[in-house]
Amino acid sequence: MSLRAETPAPPRARVHRFTRAERWVHRTTAALMGVCVLTAAVLYIPQLAVLVGRRELVVRVHECAGLALPVPVLLGLASRAFRADLRFLNRFGPHDRVWLHAALRRHDSRPAGKFNAGQKIYAAWIAGATLVMLGTGLMMWFTHLTPLMWRTSATFVHDWLALTIGVVLAGHIGMALGDPEARRGLRTGTVAGEWAEREHPLWRP
Repeated sequence: MSLRAETPAPPRARVHRFTRAERWVHRTTAALMGVCVLTAAVLYIPQLAVLVGRRELVVRVHECAGLALPVPVLLGLASRAFRADLRFLNRFGPHDRVWLHAALRRHDSRPAGKFNAGQKIYAAWIAGATLVMLGTGLMMWFTHLTPLMWRTSATFVHDWLALTIGVVLAGHIGMALGDPEARRGLRTGTVAGEWAEREHPLWRP
C-alpha cells in the first residue's frame, strides 16, 4: 500500500481576507444598523412601545444612530484596503452574471472573485437604502425646512423602506449564519484556503 494513500493531505494554510480597519467598519456599521432597526421596532410596534416606554429617548437614540450610520464608512476611506474592496464591490463583470444564473438555478459551480454577485448587489442596495433613509429621516426631523407634502412623502418612504431593510437584513444574517467560515473571516481577518478556493475561485489573495 502506498504511503500517499495512508497519509492525509496537509491542511491548507489560512489566507488573509480583511484588515482590522475593514472589520472595524463592518462591526460598527452593523452595530449602528442594529440600533436603528431595534429602536424603529420599538417606535412602530405598539406592544414593544408599551413594554419599553420612554418614547422620547428611543426617538433620540434612533436619530443619533441614523446620523452616525455613514460615519464608519467615511472613516474607513482612510484605509487603502477598504477603498480597494469598494472598487471590487462596484465592479460587476461577466463572471457575476454567471454566478447569478447559477444561483437562480441552484447550480454548485458559481465563479466569484473576492466578493460574489449576491454580496455586490446587497452592498449596493443597502448603501442606497441607507442614503434614502438618512435623507427622509432628516426631512422628518427638521420639519420647518420642508413643505408638508414633502414630509408626508418622506414619512411614507421611510416607513416602508425600513420594513424592507428589516427583511433584507434578516436574509443577510441568515446567509451569514449558514457560512461559519465567512463569519470567521470577518471576526479574525483570515479564512481557510479550501473555503476561498471553493467559494471564491477567482480571488487571488
